[in-house]
Amino acid sequence: MRKKRILAAVLAGLLLTGCGPHRTDPADAEVWDVPPDAEKVIAYVPLDDRPDNEERVIYLAESLGYTLAMPERDLYHTALDGQPLNANGTQSGDRAALYEWVLEQEKAGCDRYILFMDQLLSGGLVNSRHMTEYQPVTLSDGRMLTERELLEELLLTLAADGNNRVWLLDSVMRLAPTVGYAGFGLEEYNALREYGMQARPELAESELGLERVLELYGKTAGGESFVSSDFALEAEQVVIYLNARTRKLELADYMLWLLEQLGNEFYPGLSRDNFRVLIGVDDSSEEDSIQKNEIAFLRMQLREGDALLSGVDDLAFKAVAKLYLEELGWDGANVCVRYFGGTEELPACAYDYKPLTEIVEEHFDFFGLRETTAAESDLMLLVLTQPADEAKKAAYYEQLIEELKDHQENTQRPVMLIDAGNARYGTAFHEALTEEVELGWLLSYAGALDMAIVTGTALSHGVARYARLSLDYQHKTQVSERAFLRTVADSVLKDFCYRHVVRAEITAYARDTLGGVADNFWNPEIDRTALLELLERRMTEQTAEVIRNLERSNFINELPEGKGEYSERGWGGIALENYRYPWDRAFEMSMDIQLGEWTEPHKKVLGVYYK
Repeated sequence: MRKKRILAAVLAGLLLTGCGPHRTDPADAEVWDVPPDAEKVIAYVPLDDRPDNEERVIYLAESLGYTLAMPERDLYHTALDGQPLNANGTQSGDRAALYEWVLEQEKAGCDRYILFMDQLLSGGLVNSRHMTEYQPVTLSDGRMLTERELLEELLLTLAADGNNRVWLLDSVMRLAPTVGYAGFGLEEYNALREYGMQARPELAESELGLERVLELYGKTAGGESFVSSDFALEAEQVVIYLNARTRKLELADYMLWLLEQLGNEFYPGLSRDNFRVLIGVDDSSEEDSIQKNEIAFLRMQLREGDALLSGVDDLAFKAVAKLYLEELGWDGANVCVRYFGGTEELPACAYDYKPLTEIVEEHFDFFGLRETTAAESDLMLLVLTQPADEAKKAAYYEQLIEELKDHQENTQRPVMLIDAGNARYGTAFHEALTEEVELGWLLSYAGALDMAIVTGTALSHGVARYARLSLDYQHKTQVSERAFLRTVADSVLKDFCYRHVVRAEITAYARDTLGGVADNFWNPEIDRTALLELLERRMTEQTAEVIRNLERSNFINELPEGKGEYSERGWGGIALENYRYPWDRAFEMSMDIQLGEWTEPHKKVLGVYYK
């Protein structure tokens, strides 16, 4: 606190002498945010309309010089129980309209695609967990297609153009469906998740066939049949659950089989080489669960260039980044990884299926990164884990901050930062970061929401930014740079201010004052206007210090050839507006980030940066 009072006094003196921080006006943002007529268009069918699948993907793509073409939101929106239905009369996305939208992009000459199979075949991630049988898709001309026929037509159409580059994204179904959707409740969720976590017989590679994997869904590790009543489940509930898993795995298997057939006697003259498959493991467990054989079965069928990794809500980030890296001719980078907290050999949370170190290693392989010493590295990855010793929490994050400051001020090595502490440090770590470092200098930051996706989120953004700075800096524009700044601001502000402070207040207000629940503002229906007013007021208060930090930060502007000293620019002003809850629940929120024009580098005076 003493340090803050001293800095406040210095700041007041500098303001009186006209030497305060230079803040460009974010009200002028529209002047700079009109993108040019872009040739690098990606046709994107999102997983759903949550922020990690919508605006944050837009920011990342634009920061790399792409423009995302997307369908109308209603076509991929997910509505929870009691909420207004989509235009197609359901809670899920419009599979027919989305399929026809993709065909329209192909006719218009698009040659880059990122397509979520959960959306195209099931109407979204949540609905993919609840569909227990195949349901034909009726197109606008009255033609009816089964899901397999739709998938086959889609792949054949896109394979006919050898210039197309197509990323097909899919997921390994999580251990239990979604609460508050299709009448599914919390007790049933807990029971089915416990059932799904139970070990099944582990199949050797020679035994990994679809029928064998499905056959063992209901078997214990010892080969006995599970008894549903042992998990407080009715037999019918288990049947419904396993039918949904079966449908999902069968469709993934058929997609991979189709890709193998492209170019052979069944489908001559078509190329499979321009397709990439990226599969994410949804909410999981370290146990030998029902997912284990599924994961091994799918991984066995992947081709060179395909991948199966932890995390689902970061899949679009990974696809955009890898598409960009491949188009650049990326040959990788040397990265030094430093963990602080002492629990890196454990999963980052109860919903991940491998230790954090293994998750990082798998993502390094995917992005072509080589782990090295700090002296040999091109960039750094700093990770705060859950604390091994509660009494040493402050020491863990203080060590990380000191190393981060050293890289900012001395070593000239860019940093990607991950908070994998899973809320165990409260707000102390974020407050110390805000006080002591330039948050806006980071290549990337991840900490908000599910721990299973923080690795993919930080590396997608950080590695892509590093490649942009070192190999593609001559193509940077006002639009792409401002999009990059939004990726940093969005992740930092939401994690520091919303996830760790404001969300709990929204949850309590919805419950204690409005008499509802934070998981769904429509069931029962409560005053959503009051919730938005509270959100805007508290975010305005909580973000003030972090915004001041960002506005006084410099960001790395160029890093020629990835070596040596880099050039910097200063952040401009920041304004947040249009707060909203895309799913009308407290778990995630969205906001528009307006930015002023960036400035000449800020200068450091007594630990505070000024122009």
